[in-house]
Amino acid sequence: MLPWKKLDTAREPGGRELSLWQRADEYAIRVDGQSLMGSTRSASEVALGVRGCAGVASARAPRVLVGGLGMGFTLRAALDTSPPDARVDVAELVPAVVAWNRGPLAHLAGRPLDDPRVTVLERDVGTVLREADGTYDAVLLDVDNGPAALTARSNRGLYDAAGIARVARALRPGGVLAVWSVSDDAAFTARLVRGGLRARTERVPKGASGRGRHTLWLAVRAR
Repeated sequence: MLPWKKLDTAREPGGRELSLWQRADEYAIRVDGQSLMGSTRSASEVALGVRGCAGVASARAPRVLVGGLGMGFTLRAALDTSPPDARVDVAELVPAVVAWNRGPLAHLAGRPLDDPRVTVLERDVGTVLREADGTYDAVLLDVDNGPAALTARSNRGLYDAAGIARVARALRPGGVLAVWSVSDDAAFTARLVRGGLRARTERVPKGASGRGRHTLWLAVRAR
């Protein structure tokens, strides 16, 4: 088997090291040496984009926020599901991840950052949500490993009661919050409901093989 080759490294604001790796036509991003995501396991990220934007497919000039760029699979699916007049903001805290998606990773998801509907915000998605007020028809969050499997404590604020309240304010009436997670979390579902959102979960395949599942939450703000 071919060995992995390290292509680049970068530091998150909190000090953790992100690294980009390649083996043949396979890519991986690791955090402090531990696997964070891989290019061969993108089905659940695609599902996040499709499910999260299903409600805006026929909307007029919808606004979408993607939190966490990753390898671009969720962004690509959101663009493919959204109409031509959509505006899609993607919030990515680490500039190197944006650079990787314009460079060695660009082909994986069909160069979604080249789409004129996309605006890249090199900012924390929590800050973007804090400043939004009835702005978005859909918010798609793929940050860390989900509400219960965090690798960085700083991400907890996206998934606690205050974070849910920020998302609810950022959504337009009838807007959808879609959240990706490596596993289910009943406590998070309960927080969504207490936050005034109508929530359900879906278990979706991790990758093309169909082996293993990830969890998506789809939560709707009342009209």
